Amino acid sequence: MTTTAPTAPAGTRAHLTSDATRAVLRIQQRILAATRTLLTGDGFAELLPPVIGPVTDPGARGAKQVDIDYYGHRWKLMTSGILYKQASLLTFDKIFNVAPNVRLEPLETATTHRHLVEFHQIDVEIAGATREDAMAVAEKVVAGAAAAVLADLPAELALLGRDTDALARIAEGGFGVRRHDEATAALHGLGHPQDDHAELDWTGEELLSRHADRGFFVTDYPKGSRGFYDREDQDRPGVLRNFDLVLPEGFGEVISGSERESDYTRLLTRIRETGENPAKYKWYLDLAREGLPASAGFGIGLERLTRAVAGLDAVWQATAFPKLPGVVSP
Repeated sequence: MTTTAPTAPAGTRAHLTSDATRAVLRIQQRILAATRTLLTGDGFAELLPPVIGPVTDPGARGAKQVDIDYYGHRWKLMTSGILYKQASLLTFDKIFNVAPNVRLEPLETATTHRHLVEFHQIDVEIAGATREDAMAVAEKVVAGAAAAVLADLPAELALLGRDTDALARIAEGGFGVRRHDEATAALHGLGHPQDDHAELDWTGEELLSRHADRGFFVTDYPKGSRGFYDREDQDRPGVLRNFDLVLPEGFGEVISGSERESDYTRLLTRIRETGENPAKYKWYLDLAREGLPASAGFGIGLERLTRAVAGLDAVWQATAFPKLPGVVSP
């Protein structure tokens, strides 16, 4: 990461007219173009997802959802389109979309350099896939995007002071794999008090990232640490068939994914276990009762990936109109 960037936007005009912003957004455009080329070339259909709905992803890690009045009904802005991705597989077997998401992040995330209130995800879902299938696609997308930027935008990388040797290691792929319990043990060894039964906290995630020279997947999160749609391993009760991708240099997690639970009875049980009201998910549960394809998929934080590829200090630098937690801005 560079060391000269400001810690907060200097103002809309200054940000939009900055040579650095222009270079970053060109890098982001290249990431998107490379991703679309790769996925459509592999038979994926790009769909345009909804931005409002009766429910949204309940597993947004402490963030609050935004309610809107939809003709007298209290609907939500999307924090993640995961439920709609599963439903979309009734049309195509392999889908992706690039979608805005809104999460009112807790104020403490303003200091992580990794959180925005408004951001975009590259969402991917594959019918009949395993977690390992999804991880392979995720690695291909991230490595391919990094390689495209390295090949096509050397001037922008130079302007930003990006370490191209470090970026080349991302472009090479070959990401490692650590189980959640192994990652937790490593953090304990580094003196970090990570909860064995929870998601890796932001400090721990960054700590592991800074101690890595290559990207790595974290798999097998404990049940209860993630949303009800992450499928439980039937051979290892209490363990989820999911993953995160953590990039090195302190950039941390850029992807979360899993095999999806699609069985109606198990979904109903999992929703109740999380304290959610199943009635809120009626449209989704009706589809599951009638039959949803088994699948696996993931979401890539576009601004987080842009930050890692461009070597930025903070994720707000990877968007034209940044909205930071607790900061009211246009």
